[in-house]
Amino acid sequence: MRISIVGAGNVATHLAMRLKQQGCDIFQVWSRTLTSAQTLATKTGAMATSDINELKGDVDVIFFCVKDSALRDVISHFNLETPALMVHTAGSMPISVFEGHSQSYGVMYPLQTFSRERQIDFSTVPCFIEAVDEQSMERLKPVTHIVSNKVLQLDSANRKFLHLSAVFACNFANHCYELAREILSRANVSFDALLPLIDETASKVHDMQPLQAQTGPAVRYDLNVISKQLEELNDYPKAKEIYRVMTDSIHSLYE
Repeated sequence: MRISIVGAGNVATHLAMRLKQQGCDIFQVWSRTLTSAQTLATKTGAMATSDINELKGDVDVIFFCVKDSALRDVISHFNLETPALMVHTAGSMPISVFEGHSQSYGVMYPLQTFSRERQIDFSTVPCFIEAVDEQSMERLKPVTHIVSNKVLQLDSANRKFLHLSAVFACNFANHCYELAREILSRANVSFDALLPLIDETASKVHDMQPLQAQTGPAVRYDLNVISKQLEELNDYPKAKEIYRVMTDSIHSLYE
C-alpha cells in the first residue's frame, strides 16, 4: 500500500513509522517546514516536500495529520480528480472538511497522546473511523487495521464528544501534574515522589468507575483541610481557582 503523509508532527511521525513497520510504502511527506518533512522522510524512506502542490495523487491513501486550524487550508489544494482516499486524523474536525475536494474520504482518529520521543504500541491504540460512503469505508478499514487492532466506527457528531472527554482525561490531568510539580518544588521534593500515586490512580479506573475511585478532602468535604490548602495556594492564583472549582465539582457529586 502506497501512502503519503501530510504533516510531520507527533501524530504524523508515529503513524508514518507504524505504517512503515507494517510494510507500507511511505511515498511522500509534506510539511510547511522542509527540514521537518526531511526528518520524517529520512526515517520512512519517503520523498520530502514543503510545496503542497508537489504532492502526487497516485497513492492509495493520503493522511492529513496537521493542526485543526490548518486542515481546511491544506485540503483546499486538492480537487475531486485526486484518486487517493483522503483521511484526516483530527478528533474535533468533521468529515465534511473534504467536501468538494475529494470523492473518497474519511477520518481515522487515534485516541492516544503522542510525543515523538516516546515509543507507542500503536496496535493497542483505539482508532475511530468514519467514511463518506460504503466504498470509502471499504478502503479505510484495511489501512486502519494495519495500524491498530482496535478499530471502531464513530461519526463526527459523536467523535467531538470523544475528543472532549480526552481533553479532560489527558490534557487537563497532565496540566494538574505540572501544577503539582510546581507546588512540590517548594518543598524541594522531586516529582518522582508522586509517580506511585499517579500510577495507582490510573490503575484503579481499570477495575472501578472513576466515581467509586475518588478519594480526598473534597469527597468528605473536609473544610478544615480545604480552607488551609486554599490559603497555601495564595501565591498560585490560577491553581487556587482550579482547586476551588474542582473541589466544588467533586463535592457536588458526593453531596
